[in-house]
Amino acid sequence: MCLLLSFTHFFNHIDNLNEANITKTRVRVIMLKPQLKQSHSLLNVFPIQKPFIHGDSANHSSSSAYALTILRQHTSFAKKSTTTGARSTSIAGNIKAISIPFLTKETTVKCVITILPTIGSTLDGISNAGVSLGGVTDVVSDLLGRSFLLELVSNDLDSNGNQKTLRAYARYEALDFDISIYTYKCNFDVPEDFGEIGAVLVENEYSKKMFFKNIVLNNGVTFTCESWVHSKNDNPDKRIFFADKSYLPSETPNGLKSLREHDMESLRGNGEGERKSFERIYDYDVYNDLGAPDEELSLARPVLGGEKHPYPRRCRTGRKMSSIDPLTETRTALPFYIPADEDFSEIKQATFGAKTLYTALHAVVPLLESVFTDTTEGFPLFTDIDMLFNQGVNVPAPDDGILSVFPALLKKTDDTKNAVIQFETPETMDRDRFSWLSDEEFCRQMLAGLNPCSIQLVSEWPLMSKLDPEIYGPAESAITKEIVEKEIKDFMTFDEALAQKKLFMLDYHDLLLPYVNKLRDLKTTTLYGSRTLMFLHPDGTLKPIAIELTHPPYDGKPAWKHVYTPAQVATDLWLWRLAKAHVLAHDAGYHQLISHWLRTHCAIEPYIIATNRHLSQMHPMSRLLLPHCRYTMQINSLARLILINAGGILEKIFFPDEYSMQLSSDVYDQLWRFDHEALPADLINRGIAVEDPTAPHGLKLAIEDYPYANDGLLIYDAIKQWATSYVNHYYPQANLVESDEELQAWWNDIRTVGHGDKKDEPWWPQLKTQDDLIGIVSTIMWVTAGQHSAVNFGQYDLGGYIPYRPTVARTNMPNEDPTDEEWKSFIDRPEDALLKCFPSQLQGIQMLVLYDILSSHSPDEEYIGGNTNATWEAEPTIKAAFEEFRGRLNELEAIIDSRNTDPNLKNRCGAGLVPYQLFKPYSESGVTGRGVANSISI
Repeated sequence: MCLLLSFTHFFNHIDNLNEANITKTRVRVIMLKPQLKQSHSLLNVFPIQKPFIHGDSANHSSSSAYALTILRQHTSFAKKSTTTGARSTSIAGNIKAISIPFLTKETTVKCVITILPTIGSTLDGISNAGVSLGGVTDVVSDLLGRSFLLELVSNDLDSNGNQKTLRAYARYEALDFDISIYTYKCNFDVPEDFGEIGAVLVENEYSKKMFFKNIVLNNGVTFTCESWVHSKNDNPDKRIFFADKSYLPSETPNGLKSLREHDMESLRGNGEGERKSFERIYDYDVYNDLGAPDEELSLARPVLGGEKHPYPRRCRTGRKMSSIDPLTETRTALPFYIPADEDFSEIKQATFGAKTLYTALHAVVPLLESVFTDTTEGFPLFTDIDMLFNQGVNVPAPDDGILSVFPALLKKTDDTKNAVIQFETPETMDRDRFSWLSDEEFCRQMLAGLNPCSIQLVSEWPLMSKLDPEIYGPAESAITKEIVEKEIKDFMTFDEALAQKKLFMLDYHDLLLPYVNKLRDLKTTTLYGSRTLMFLHPDGTLKPIAIELTHPPYDGKPAWKHVYTPAQVATDLWLWRLAKAHVLAHDAGYHQLISHWLRTHCAIEPYIIATNRHLSQMHPMSRLLLPHCRYTMQINSLARLILINAGGILEKIFFPDEYSMQLSSDVYDQLWRFDHEALPADLINRGIAVEDPTAPHGLKLAIEDYPYANDGLLIYDAIKQWATSYVNHYYPQANLVESDEELQAWWNDIRTVGHGDKKDEPWWPQLKTQDDLIGIVSTIMWVTAGQHSAVNFGQYDLGGYIPYRPTVARTNMPNEDPTDEEWKSFIDRPEDALLKCFPSQLQGIQMLVLYDILSSHSPDEEYIGGNTNATWEAEPTIKAAFEEFRGRLNELEAIIDSRNTDPNLKNRCGAGLVPYQLFKPYSESGVTGRGVANSISI
């Protein structure tokens, strides 16, 4: 009734409408009345409060045949518009009006627009009811048939060099309940001399942005949009979409050239002002928003990016600077700005993980913190760790909304005041609860665990530090040739092992040593530099030889280093177990901060920004890369908000604490190289492989049974073959690569701006030939799909059991300058010493919550090779190449299953071992330990 009164009030004030239009509109209002009186009203037709949009055309439809399905008006009121199909002047590109002779022959082209409805979003605080439009104004737009103004653009210019355009208003048609989409329709009367349609300009008449999935014409032209269209109230410029046919810049039809450049210019911005949520501006900035000095001085953090702390660039938001530190950007409680087309929170379940993570860290983690009065208290017994999976943790009952987000994790109890957080048993614990005690399993993690990309060949001896010995102590390692020979004497001599490439190392010595004293000053944790030496046994497995732990001169004491070796004697055995715990904590922190965050999430963001700034949406390379870029900027923005920020979850549960991001900057400065990010180059760089054209994948592996490398190369080769077919189709000659100004600007932007702190490095690949381009895009696609999946989706199953992989080692080794009382305590209860070394109870539970969310596939995860792109379907050669790519990926499932059941492959097949499945291309939703997502979506 209120809606009807609003309409009546509105129409009483429209004096300039002619009687026919007034009559026609009033009829529509009258027809609403019986609908609203029914139990299934129009508002109920939209179950999640989807936009209340309906009505048919007013002045720009060409037929009544497409009248509203739900609300259809009588044909006597449907009059064909006299302005349908008129060519007009466009806002974009300064298009001039062109008159059309009355007798020009025309063809009616029908247009269907598909709009995705919005869903409730925890990320931006929208209720589960969803997002509704702007009230009466938007409903009236529908009633008048003016929901969207569309303007078709011809590929051809007219004889005077002007663009040819056709305009029509689209009207709401129906909601498809089965696939939950809205349909809008309009018709165009297209003159026969109009030429091929190459672009469409869209003006959104609503008061809120709308997500366009596609625009389809019945003459075979499709515009794949997958994009938000802002309201004209926010930005008067029309959105530009190009047809699915791809063009290199030099091939752009004359009628589209100015639109192509205008569209890219609109995405670049000018580096000024604070960005608004409806904008689609892609610009760069340093990581200057991780600290929060305005809240508390202890939360100040250095700016990452620049000469002092080199780092990749992030997306610029333009928020005001801190009043305490003028170099630090202020923070907000709500998610940071990302370009509108990177925000899928209102339309995709694929961001379920992001929403869940946001909710967990803003609701569940505080629940946990309220339970523990002493946040540093460790697990009293190993059985207390097991109880996390058997009985769970009692917490105050959250509201039902939070419970609904975590149905498998948070459970109600009979006591309405409490709830239980209970975790699923991780695969490692479920298969072999005691595997963490095994030395072989300790080493196997380096090949088939969470961080299988750090192990390296020992090629020089003695092991030497590159740090200043005046500051950090003697450079030569305490692991001697004699120690090694004692451990391997039953198999070969030391010299034979070195020459035959049988010695491997996990080296965190020089990286961590500069942070040891800083971490020890915090008093709540400790740190060592570490080296772990391993021997490749004849059966193909790795055996640990020695662990060296070191700290530099500290608090007036000299540098300290000690070598631990596998032992059977009780005291040495427990010291060995504690040494392994320290190494695993180092590896866990390196995995999360470097292998996961830096090398995938962080390093990829500049590629995404550059792609949008310099590759037109009609550029074939943009269409190849964008499926691998989706969702990443959104999850990275969320990471800056609640994960990697000062006081964020990563600082709380991983060993580098407040120095976590500074450590990642050091690694970027010292070790990151684009030319080493592709899997074959990475393996060669670490000494794990050498080029061999006669070997599978062209590489001979030093460790033949290396699950990460063996399976990863299958994925990488499939990606590269797909990239090869794609690139060679669009660039049949090498000169096309070098002369492509968009492509060259894109690569220059990545090197000199996005990764500008490394712009002068000599190792950047050149971009002159097809092979150059194939290598570059294959690397990017590998990192976003294969590499990220390998280091992300196994976190819960491979890292969720605390003894198997602690994230922090909180106590010094018992033999490092102990008091008599400390040594006696260790001798009497060595198990207590190990439990105190492990993460605290709060840290352990927070880790499990984080791992559970990060390891989960969303219900509509987009897997590599899973869904084709409409623009690829439009090109037969590309369509065939993609089908071949998909076919190769489908074969991997059986290959990996076969490897996991081969008893000769002892690093992936054996009693209690978790099969290595992370490179299986596809998966069901949830925590599965397999599935290669197309992009970094969590």
